[in-house]
Amino acid sequence: MQDSGKAPAPRGPHSHWLGALLYVPVLYGGGWLLSRPLALLVPSLRGDQVDLIGALLALLLLLVSLPWRLLTGLGVDEPWRYVGLVGPPGRIGATWLRGTLKAAALLAVVVVGLLLAGAAQWRGQQGLTGAEILNALALALGVGFAEELVFRGWLWAELGERLGRRQALWGQALLFGLVHPWWRMPGLAGASLLAGLILLGLVLGLQRRADGGALWGAMGLHGGLVGGWFALQAGPLVFADSGPEWFVGAAVAGGANPIGGVIGWLALGGLALLRRRWWV
Repeated sequence: MQDSGKAPAPRGPHSHWLGALLYVPVLYGGGWLLSRPLALLVPSLRGDQVDLIGALLALLLLLVSLPWRLLTGLGVDEPWRYVGLVGPPGRIGATWLRGTLKAAALLAVVVVGLLLAGAAQWRGQQGLTGAEILNALALALGVGFAEELVFRGWLWAELGERLGRRQALWGQALLFGLVHPWWRMPGLAGASLLAGLILLGLVLGLQRRADGGALWGAMGLHGGLVGGWFALQAGPLVFADSGPEWFVGAAVAGGANPIGGVIGWLALGGLALLRRRWWV
């Protein structure tokens, strides 16, 4: 729901729960199907590249269909304003910048904790290649925009109007965690990653509330964490082989995902506590 009170109130849910449950899976499936012919037309494309194109097509389908979904499903007349995308340009930029700065602060806390614990080393002279910089920017902008539009935008609206404001906050965080591939990690590592993802979803939801319903701060925070962590691992941060997994998070592609470790929980939990006035 729009928490600022400035967006037009919807007229209530018009559709069954089934439509809400199938909406995003159908869009993702549509993007996947539309991208399959590319593998035949351009044989040089790798499978992961075709999958990425499919995800981009699914995002395009989301952007085209979301106004219709919110109008017919929830009775929302101004959907982009309702999900927090539309606002004064100056406020949008300032809100996004604040979210990005919070991401930088969280990453700084994580890095300092890892260095003090001896779980990582800092190679200050190690820079990033042009391709790595572009990759980090693409992750920051792409993941931040797409996932926030889905979870803190569309899903927030669906849950808020069907279950209520408090339930929407916790429901979107739970679903955000569940749909990520935490199950690929064995045993306790997977459960720890799931808990961290749910906590991240809660923090991002609280960020939107703190911004009066605007979505851009959550986009900056989410994108900054993803892109910034990629840049740190690709450049100056090197993990020690003996670093405790419970502290640094499960090993992923030569690095680690701190969201699944105590260091990430402490950083996110501290931010959530600072936002506790927006919990209810």
